[in-house]
Amino acid sequence: MTYTPPSPAIVDDIIAQVKFDANGLISALAQAPDGMVLMLAWMNADALRETLLTGRVCYWSRSRQKLWRKGETSGQQQKLIEARLDCDMDAILMIVDQTGVACHTGRRSCFYHGVTPDGLRDTAQPEISAEELYGR
Repeated sequence: MTYTPPSPAIVDDIIAQVKFDANGLISALAQAPDGMVLMLAWMNADALRETLLTGRVCYWSRSRQKLWRKGETSGQQQKLIEARLDCDMDAILMIVDQTGVACHTGRRSCFYHGVTPDGLRDTAQPEISAEELYGR
């Protein structure tokens, strides 16, 4: 599958319909084509615009207060296959082609803390170390 971006005018029309929160953000869920949920992050209008126009996923980093182009330091990029806004227009689901792992811990998915009757249990081990991901 290949993502075909809309024209800038159509992207602007889409963004005008999105209901950003008081901080100017929407939740952005990244999902692999096989259905695995990879991560949840945030997008502002600029990140959403860049993502929809380029097909390379861009988020808003709340901790750094700047655009965060997934994989810009680690190489673990996300390429957009399909984007869907929810019924309230305040969240986006992105089906992505994930290069490598999505989680900064080196796991494929950020959702690896399983809830069990005995408490939390990790359901996945890192596939790559933080040193390899970020050169630390």
